[in-house]
Amino acid sequence: MTTEQPTAALPDAPTNPVQALLEAPLSLRERKKLKTRQTVRREAYRLFAEQGYENTTVEQIAAAAEVSPSTFFRYFATKEDLVLTDEYDPAMITALLERPTDEPFLQSCRAVMTGMIHHLLEHERQELVTRMRLVTEVPALRAGLHRADNSPQELFLTVLTRRAGVEEPTYEMRVTAAAIGAVTTEAVLRWATGGGQEDIAGLVDRTFALLESGFVGV
Repeated sequence: MTTEQPTAALPDAPTNPVQALLEAPLSLRERKKLKTRQTVRREAYRLFAEQGYENTTVEQIAAAAEVSPSTFFRYFATKEDLVLTDEYDPAMITALLERPTDEPFLQSCRAVMTGMIHHLLEHERQELVTRMRLVTEVPALRAGLHRADNSPQELFLTVLTRRAGVEEPTYEMRVTAAAIGAVTTEAVLRWATGGGQEDIAGLVDRTFALLESGFVGV
């Protein structure tokens, strides 16, 4: 009689739980595209640290990542988008939609965001600090953070409409999404301005507590 041996993990299975979360819903082809995006971003951040954001060109980033400039633009519309966009939104949407449907939306957001932040700080802290430092220090990035296509408001609005099973969001949904998007952006910017020294998970949790209280005492 033979004893069944534990199944070994696939060689390319991610050990980083954040990476595993991002890759879980993706096909093999999509996982390869994700890894290319991440390689380009990682090399860009390295070059930004070495020679500054303004002095780094798309051509230099592409060469460092061993892709062509045209490939760069297939993944990022501009150099600014490389910093302002990320791969976490789909994972956030999935996690929010998996919360109990009768749970107040603010509580769902509070639980999911603090949980995601804990994972990011444990496994991708330096990239998160680098990204937010760039946003606070580079005027073009700071301005771009408030563009409609980069606003977290759209993420929350997407979840609200899906949870309600409606095609178009109501006014109340838009106000709720706008408020959550604005306060979470403010929390992250405060953390970045302080050099990442403050407890960002605690700050976000405090932010949602303030929202849930209806700003009592402000």
